[in-house]
Amino acid sequence: MREDIASLRNEYTKAFLDEFSVLKNPFDQFEKWFDEAKNSIIPEPNAMVLCTVGSSGQPSLRTVLLKDLSGEGFTFYTNYNSHKGKEIAENGSVSLLFPWLELERQVIIQGKAGKISRLASEAYFQSRPKDSQIGAHVSRQSEQISSRSVLENKLNLLKEKYRDRQVPLPDDWGGYLVTPHLIEFWQGRPNRLHDRIIYKRTGDFWNIRRLSP
Repeated sequence: MREDIASLRNEYTKAFLDEFSVLKNPFDQFEKWFDEAKNSIIPEPNAMVLCTVGSSGQPSLRTVLLKDLSGEGFTFYTNYNSHKGKEIAENGSVSLLFPWLELERQVIIQGKAGKISRLASEAYFQSRPKDSQIGAHVSRQSEQISSRSVLENKLNLLKEKYRDRQVPLPDDWGGYLVTPHLIEFWQGRPNRLHDRIIYKRTGDFWNIRRLSP
């Protein structure tokens, strides 16, 4: 291993976390941390790493954006025919990771992903900037293309087509709700003895436990 990589290390001293002071509901605890992330120097606090596993058994990772949080779960939007969409169709079990490194924190979520209603997808789609709406029609996400000009040419054609018209929701675009069964809150601590508090769902209840780092 390169010496300059092996020697990279930071001491984590910004905060602590324990099972007695966390909020009883993990969504409330997440919202508390999320608000702190929004008020910090983190550029995109709603950026989350999504892990999917299709029928091949090979995990796939990519960063998506959280667009809604409720007592049911975490919502993001994408093309249903994308690589992640196809893997979710094969296996709805997913993981999410919020890497709030500036706060020496991360949140890990395990759960099931399922499509939200088309009505809810339509409402969000129409709230997006018009150029973003058109972009959803331009890209056949994850498919091979010959050059970027393919995208730019199609974008220009669609901009002209929808210059004075409302952009419709694409048939293959919409939201997924990730319903969690486990949420882990990780806070960096000195000497690599980090705080790890997990919420695990049992029926309608959440059990709170501390894990060894």
